[in-house]
Amino acid sequence: MLFGRNVTGGAVVVRTTRPSFDFGAKAKLSIETGLKKTVSGTVTGPIVDDVLAAKLAVYYSDDNGWFRNRFDNRSFGKSHDLIIRPALSLKGGDRFRMDLRYEHGDVESDGAPVQSHALFPRDSFRFSINFPGFYDAKWDQAIVETNIDVGLGGGVFTNIAGYRKFRSSAGADIDGTPQSFFHAFFEIDQDQLSDELRYAGRFGDVELTTGLYYFSQDLRYAELRNLLGGARIVSGGGTQDQTTWGIFASTDWHFTDTLTLNLGARYSWERKAVRVSALRANGCNLDTLICATNFADAAKWRGFTPKIGLQWKPDDDTQIYGLYTRGFRSGGYNLRNTDPAVPPGPFNQETQDSFELGAKKQFGRHRINLAAFYNRMKDLQREINLPGPLGVSQVIRNTADATIKGVEAEGQFFLLSNLVISGQLGYVNGQYRNVQFDLSGDGVINDVDRALKLPRLSPWTYGVGLTYDQQLGELGTATARVSFTHRDKAAFTDNNVGFLQGADMLDASLTLATDNKHWRFSIYGRNLLNEVTIGGDTPLPAAFGGTGASLSPLNRGRVIGGEVAISF
Repeated sequence: MLFGRNVTGGAVVVRTTRPSFDFGAKAKLSIETGLKKTVSGTVTGPIVDDVLAAKLAVYYSDDNGWFRNRFDNRSFGKSHDLIIRPALSLKGGDRFRMDLRYEHGDVESDGAPVQSHALFPRDSFRFSINFPGFYDAKWDQAIVETNIDVGLGGGVFTNIAGYRKFRSSAGADIDGTPQSFFHAFFEIDQDQLSDELRYAGRFGDVELTTGLYYFSQDLRYAELRNLLGGARIVSGGGTQDQTTWGIFASTDWHFTDTLTLNLGARYSWERKAVRVSALRANGCNLDTLICATNFADAAKWRGFTPKIGLQWKPDDDTQIYGLYTRGFRSGGYNLRNTDPAVPPGPFNQETQDSFELGAKKQFGRHRINLAAFYNRMKDLQREINLPGPLGVSQVIRNTADATIKGVEAEGQFFLLSNLVISGQLGYVNGQYRNVQFDLSGDGVINDVDRALKLPRLSPWTYGVGLTYDQQLGELGTATARVSFTHRDKAAFTDNNVGFLQGADMLDASLTLATDNKHWRFSIYGRNLLNEVTIGGDTPLPAAFGGTGASLSPLNRGRVIGGEVAISF
C-alpha cells in the first residue's frame, strides 16, 4: 500500500541495522552438514561523538555441498558467498539524521541438483547429472535514508533513495539425467533506481502517512539451450526499460481510546518498453547480451488500490479488527519468448481484493490470534510451463479469475514459568472463476480447467513447538527448542501434472547463553526427519529423459550444525 510495487499478497521488508553511536561488536561462527562453514561479524561505534557513526558487517560462507551426484560420486552443492555491508550515520542535532548503507555481494556455486522423476523416486535424494552447472552473481547497492523532524504535526519527513546493480550467470542440467538432452545457460544484467519521499505525523486524533514513490530499471536477459547433445542450439531474450510512479496516503483515525478507523489509498502508474528475441538459432549473444530483436513494444498501466479497516480494543489485552484492501500487479511482457508462435505480450495487470476479520487476545503471558480471509483475484498472471519441442515452453498469460479463502490460528501458552508451547493452524481453499486460458493443455477451455487446483496452494498447514529454559548456575541459561510443522501436497504446474509433495518438518536446538549475554553456544538440527522436498516440478517431453522426465530441483534434507556467537 505505502511502498514498493507489484504487492498483491503482502511484502517482506529486509532492513539492516543502522550504525550505533555506542560501541558494539559481535561475531558468529557455525559449521553444519555438508561442511558448510559460516562466519559473520559486525562492529559499530562513533567516529565523532553524537555526529558521525560507522558500521561494518561481513558475512562469508563456504559450503562443500550437502548432496552427492551419482554420475561421478562427487559431493554437490558447493558454494562460496561473501557479503560486505559498510554504513555511515550522520546526525545534525536531534532533528536530522542521514544513514548511508552500502552492500556488495558475490556468490559462486554449483547449479541446481536436478532430479528427474523418470529415473529416481520422489522420496529419495538421488540424482545423476553429467553437467554440474553453475551460478555466479555479483551485486552492489547503495541506500541513503534521510530523516528530518519537523514541527508540523510533530512529524518526520523521510527520503529513501536506492541504487542497485545486479549481474548473474547460470547454467543448469535441465533434463536431470546423465545424458546431454537439455542443458541451459542464463544471463541477467539489471540496474535499478528507486526513491521514496514520505511524511508521517499526527494531527489531533489522526495519524497520517503520505508520500511519493519512484522506481526505474534497465533489465537485460538472455538464455541459451543446448538440446539433444548439440543437435540443436537456440537462444533468446530481450531488454526492458521500466518506469514506475506512485502516490500514497494512509491514516489512522482514533475515534475513541478503543476504536480506530484505518483509511488508505495508493495510485500507481507504470510504463514498460521491451525489445524481445524469440528463442531460435542465434537469437542472442550471451556474452554481450545483444539480441536479434523480432518484437518491440511499449505499454502503460495504472492502478488505484484503496484500503479501509476498523480496529476495536475493548481493553489493553484484546483487539478485534476487520479490513479490506486491494493489491495491484502491473501488466508486462515475457522476455522468455520460448514459443515463437505466441507473442510475448503484453499481458494485463492483475488485481486482488482482500477481506480479513480477526481477533488477538492476551491472557497474561498467554496469547491467541485468529483470522479469516477471503481474496478475489482478477486476471491472474501465470507463467504456463508445458513440454514443447524446445524442452519447455513458457508462456505468460492472464489465465483466469480466482478466489482464495481460509482461516488461520496461532497461539502461545506457558505450561510452566519456563516451559512454553506454541502452535499454528491454517486452512486455505482456492477455486478458479472465469477461466480464460486452456490450463489443462487439452485444447479446449471447459470444466476440466475450472476443476484444477491453484498452483502452490497447500490446503492444510499446521505446527507445534516447545521451548524450555533452565538456569544452570554460573554457566548461564540453557534453552531447548523443538518444533514440528506440516504442509499438505500442492500443485506446482497449472495443469496439476507437476506437484510439490507434502512435508513434515522436525527441527530442534539447544543453546547455552552466559548470564552477561556475551557468549552463546548452540547445536541444532533442521529437517531431522530427512524429508525430501523439491523447489519445483516441471514436466519435460519424453524425448528429454523418458516418460516422467521432470525438472525438479532438490532441497536439502537433514542438517546438523553448531554455532558459537560472541557480542560485546
